[in-house]
Amino acid sequence: MTAEIRNYSINFGPQHPAAHGVLRLILEMDGEVVERADPHIGLLHRATEKLAETKTYLQNLPYMDRLDYMSSMANEHAYCLAVEKLLGLEVPLRAQYIRVMFDEITRILSHLLWLGAHGIDLGAMTMFIYCFREREDLMDCYEAVSGARMHAAYYRPGGVYRDLPDTMAQYAESKLRNKAEVNRLNANRGGSLLDYIEDFTNRFPGHIDEYETLLTDNRIWKQRTVGIGVVSPERAMALGFTGPMLRGSGIEWDIRKKQPYEVYDRLDFDIPVGVNGDCYDRYLVRVEELRQSNRIIKQCVDWLRKNPGPVITENYKVAPPSREAMKSNMEELIHHFKLFTEGMHVPEGEAYATIEHPKGEFGIYMVSDGANKPYRMKIRAPGFCHLSALDEMTRGHMLSDVVAVIGTLDIVFGEVDR
Repeated sequence: MTAEIRNYSINFGPQHPAAHGVLRLILEMDGEVVERADPHIGLLHRATEKLAETKTYLQNLPYMDRLDYMSSMANEHAYCLAVEKLLGLEVPLRAQYIRVMFDEITRILSHLLWLGAHGIDLGAMTMFIYCFREREDLMDCYEAVSGARMHAAYYRPGGVYRDLPDTMAQYAESKLRNKAEVNRLNANRGGSLLDYIEDFTNRFPGHIDEYETLLTDNRIWKQRTVGIGVVSPERAMALGFTGPMLRGSGIEWDIRKKQPYEVYDRLDFDIPVGVNGDCYDRYLVRVEELRQSNRIIKQCVDWLRKNPGPVITENYKVAPPSREAMKSNMEELIHHFKLFTEGMHVPEGEAYATIEHPKGEFGIYMVSDGANKPYRMKIRAPGFCHLSALDEMTRGHMLSDVVAVIGTLDIVFGEVDR
């Protein structure tokens, strides 16, 4: 007599480490093979779009950091571009270069976290430790300009909060660190932030080589990723893929090249594309993006060294006057007071601003009725479209491949649930 085989449903997550904390998947299994995957979201819902209607334009900015919390400054960028579009505002050139430089630092931060987490999901423990070693250096850049390691609130409508600092914070001797250790840690912190970033860009290509040595030709890594979660170029377009997910399927679409914003049209970089549209190709695309971002940051550092200037608009209806002026001049004091109590008034109209976020196309659609708060705001989050393809990408694969597919999607739930 043959045993009766029946399909059964299992819960994958939400607390499963590969479900990244807040994804609940209901998998219908036929033995070890996935027949259907049903993602349940909303476990992190914070009503950002609704909250935006009750806060002034400036108060909404820190909410952007908390969407995709691995790419804080990139989210702020799209928000600022939407507000600037409605205001018809010209951003100083130096501020544009600073924004682009930090966009690419953010891309590296996001991709490093993805690489470390994807590695650990598939059993490559060392990747996580390697990637976090480099993330630590870049987190210090965030902290140097904004005082915060993650939620920076550094970009502002009209430019950036302040210019780049001339000095870097240094380690001090303590019971845990002797003088030799402190000198080693402070070796690249003697100059300005630009010196520190330049030192990082010189070291980073060697670190990317280390990641590739560990994974790119690794037999186990290829067995786990080659031919898994294949998406054809046509399906990738139809499913609304953007960013590395779309480029991994062989479509050369990058907003930085096709619809340039800020100063991307002045910079030299390439768009990596995949061939097979599987998890392995998407891995290769993101690793090459690390190298291209490094190239862009180098060019920005060179330009910023040679060109001092203002970093935020001098329109006091949008940006605060300097502290010195505010404390010695009645006019400026009133501007300062009005801006931080009532906020800026944005002309009636609607605008959609989009950027090439580390995870894909991140857009902010904003409607203004002329008041000091947005009338409506809608966020176009890349992760949401990618997650909706999970069922199609995992069908017919094994249970362990679901982990590889979730990893390759590079989803962060702050932006999926919003």
